[in-house]
Amino acid sequence: MATDDTDEHQADDDRSDRYRDETSEAFEEESDRLDSDAELRRTTAVEEVDQRIVDLLSWILDTETRAKIYVHLLAHPGSTSEEVATGTGLYPSTVREALAELHDEDRVTREKRASEGAGNNPYEYTAIQPSELVGGVVDQVQRELNTIFTLDRHAESEPTLEDGTEPVTITVNDTAPSDPTDASDTDAEESASTDDQ
Repeated sequence: MATDDTDEHQADDDRSDRYRDETSEAFEEESDRLDSDAELRRTTAVEEVDQRIVDLLSWILDTETRAKIYVHLLAHPGSTSEEVATGTGLYPSTVREALAELHDEDRVTREKRASEGAGNNPYEYTAIQPSELVGGVVDQVQRELNTIFTLDRHAESEPTLEDGTEPVTITVNDTAPSDPTDASDTDAEESASTDDQ
């Protein structure tokens, strides 16, 4: 009987070990699946935020290409045009042209990359801070609004030319189309109107 008890305990221990291994393995698989799902949700959320930022910056920077370059430079300051092209997936020539424009507009800074050896030292680009970028846009919007309101004020006043004469004013009246058979009547009315003046 002692032998049977030992065999029975051994079988129970084997089943218990197998159950523990299967449970542990199932737990690890579920944990990996949950981690994968969470990572996918995080990645999706980040991509959505990135796209919303690009959309907003597209309005500020005029194009989506320039916005993508700006976002890349915020995340990777000191990048060369080639690094920006690789990071954004844009054509290198497009990136070089956009970087030149952004630099001319003072929206990115650049300096030569220091190199120990001989050869080409490319420019490294860094985006200005978002607060500076938005500050420039606020100034631009303010100037445009002032221009519009100034034009409106000029339009409301009585315009006169330098010699004191009033400018030509064209008025369009909404009239019903006339019957072409009444052309003689229209000519007669125009003659009468011209004679009155």
